[in-house]
Amino acid sequence: MPTILGQNQYGKAENRVVKIVRDGDTHHIKDLNVSVALSGDMDDVHYSGSNANVLPTDTTKNTVFAFAKEHGIESAEQFGIHLARHFVTSQEPIKTARIRIEEYAWERIATSDGNSRFIGAEEVQHSFVRKGQELRTAQITYDGRKWEIVSGLKDLTVLNSTNSEFWGYVKDRYTTLKEAYDRILATDVSARWRYNWTDDEQPMPNWEKSYRQARKHMLEAFAETYSLSLQQTLYQMGSRIIDSRSEIDEIRFSLPNNHHFLVDLEPFGLKNDNEVYFAADRPYGLIEATVLRDGVEPKIPVDMTNL
Repeated sequence: MPTILGQNQYGKAENRVVKIVRDGDTHHIKDLNVSVALSGDMDDVHYSGSNANVLPTDTTKNTVFAFAKEHGIESAEQFGIHLARHFVTSQEPIKTARIRIEEYAWERIATSDGNSRFIGAEEVQHSFVRKGQELRTAQITYDGRKWEIVSGLKDLTVLNSTNSEFWGYVKDRYTTLKEAYDRILATDVSARWRYNWTDDEQPMPNWEKSYRQARKHMLEAFAETYSLSLQQTLYQMGSRIIDSRSEIDEIRFSLPNNHHFLVDLEPFGLKNDNEVYFAADRPYGLIEATVLRDGVEPKIPVDMTNL
């Protein structure tokens, strides 16, 4: 039976680039993991092995590092825009470029004040500590006409030690879970949000400010929602972002319910008054949903595994 070529793409994955900006004695750091995927007129290389339309993946890697010098890294999104535009406009066979970026956050190490007995205490402005486990993400796609920017984060671990309940659910012969009227609610937030900026004629969002504000509203909603279900909390987190940030039209969450079970201390003659818990890492409930601005069509994939 004859075969034909379907969707295809190629590029260089996981280019680790670290950019240091030296502002006198004060240094700033951007640490990115950049993956490039290109698609277009690539039938011949698959059918005959002809590389006439192929830009080597090694070249895409070199471009990432060169652009870090030539353009700097203002934000993950802006850096991805520079790269995507370059690949599509400089190589005729390339019709679409997709740039995926993970950003590793660093924060400056606070050092001793000027009255310290340690030599050089007030001079250190170049030391950093990796900031938590959270990863910032960005996916930039360009087809020569339109842009799609999907930003987000993953591995943002949050916990409420109270103001969470879970009761009134369906029960059948296999249900053993007891209703909870004061429980721990914990999750590792994975979220992706899509901007309504799609072409160069529109004013471009302030990517850094937008990320900070989306994260802030997400955390505030998590903290301020009296939760009767993780689904309810998810919706409040998404709604807060959509309502507060006009440049964002869609956000999708994947939230594992990191269960904390009260430990039975009665065998030891002790009363556990919602104090001691066993943190179970698996199995876990997995709550996923998309929150949209009214009238907007969803575009973020339901399965965000590879996003």
